[in-house]
Amino acid sequence: YYKVGERLAKEQTEELAEMVDQGVIFVSRDDHSVYVKHISHQLDLVLLDKHLLEREIADIFQIALTRRMQAFFEQPVKIVYDKVQEDVFTLTEYLWQDFARVKALARRRHADHSLANHSVNSGFTGLLLHILRLPGDYNKEPKNRQPFDRTALGFFLHDMGMSKVPAFIRDKTKPLTPDERQKIQTHTLSGYEMIARLDIKYPEMENCVNHHHERVDGSGYPQHISASGISDIGLVCAVADSFCAMTSNRPYAKAMDPMAASKALCDDAKRYSTEVTNLLLNHMVNERR
Repeated sequence: YYKVGERLAKEQTEELAEMVDQGVIFVSRDDHSVYVKHISHQLDLVLLDKHLLEREIADIFQIALTRRMQAFFEQPVKIVYDKVQEDVFTLTEYLWQDFARVKALARRRHADHSLANHSVNSGFTGLLLHILRLPGDYNKEPKNRQPFDRTALGFFLHDMGMSKVPAFIRDKTKPLTPDERQKIQTHTLSGYEMIARLDIKYPEMENCVNHHHERVDGSGYPQHISASGISDIGLVCAVADSFCAMTSNRPYAKAMDPMAASKALCDDAKRYSTEVTNLLLNHMVNERR
């Protein structure tokens, strides 16, 4: 039907789908891993391909967004950011059709820590918690879609300032020196400055960048603000960021069991929102049933 390695034209794609429906051609899912890598370069196709399973689409989003985040951290300029935004908005369009789809995405956490992996893990987990917090009668009017889109971007890009921290500090296996710790703690300010340089005027992103290391008791950074001063999205992002860090293999620590990490965050009520940590723990309990 076509030569191996070549891409199908749009007309061929439509014709092939028609023949599959008719039972003339059968597509083997043994080739799924190859197809996933192919379609991840054209992410909007997941909205059109009705033969993909939910778990397969989750795989595609993980691959595509990890690659996109890696490209952005290597070159954090407007043209690369625009591609990140395009892909994240494809994800939110997919979720907008059915919020329950976020559960399959939340299972696609990378096991090993890297800046790109952590951003994708936090993006999926943040969206899960955000959706769990929405009221049952949430109205999916177009006017509500914009804040949802921007919130998703905030979860994926909350740690953008870490790209300005030298890799040898981010990946250090030994305890940080006071100077190195200071450099780490400036990443929230660096992220805010990057938002300004990229001319992004989304308050949801600003809150994720500025508040994900603030703590309910005021012990966080950079502003040491307490519960009343932390945005709702900041409270969610703080839990997502910490949970994803705790449950991935880092240079200085092995991954915690997700259930144990959820319980630890719930027990740390002085620093984290109990509403958000309870949602996370309940979700983990339901996932194990």
